[in-house]
Amino acid sequence: DVQLQASGGGSVQTGGSLRLSCVASGFTFGNRAIVWFRQAPGKEREGVVCINVAGGERYLADSMKGRFTASRDDAENTAHLQMNRLKPDDTAVYYCTASKFGPGCPVPALEARYYDYWGQGTLVTVSS
Repeated sequence: DVQLQASGGGSVQTGGSLRLSCVASGFTFGNRAIVWFRQAPGKEREGVVCINVAGGERYLADSMKGRFTASRDDAENTAHLQMNRLKPDDTAVYYCTASKFGPGCPVPALEARYYDYWGQGTLVTVSS
C-alpha cells in the first residue's frame, strides 16, 4: 500500500523556520514527483510545491518561492520541505503525497482535486 507520512511540524513565531519530512513507502519513490499540500483552518487544501524526480520545483505561489525549499533523498524514500521566514498565514496542516502525474510537475500536480490519498499530516502553527 502507498503510504506517505509527514512530520516535523510545530509552533514557531513569525520569522521562524521549520523543516518538514515526508517518509514514503509502497511505491518506487524515485519514479514519482512528490507534492506538498497544506490546509489552513476553514480553508480548502492547496498545493505548496511539487518536486520532480530531477529535483526541480514548481511552487503554487511566488510568495512561497524564496521562503520554502523542497528537496528529496531517493535513497531514503524521503522528501523534505524547509520553511523559512514563516508567517501566520502559513499556519496549516501540511501533507505530502506522490504526484498523480508520474515523475514531473505539470501545473495540475498542485491541484488537490486530482488526489484521493492523504496520509498523516503535520501541524504548523505560526504565531505573531
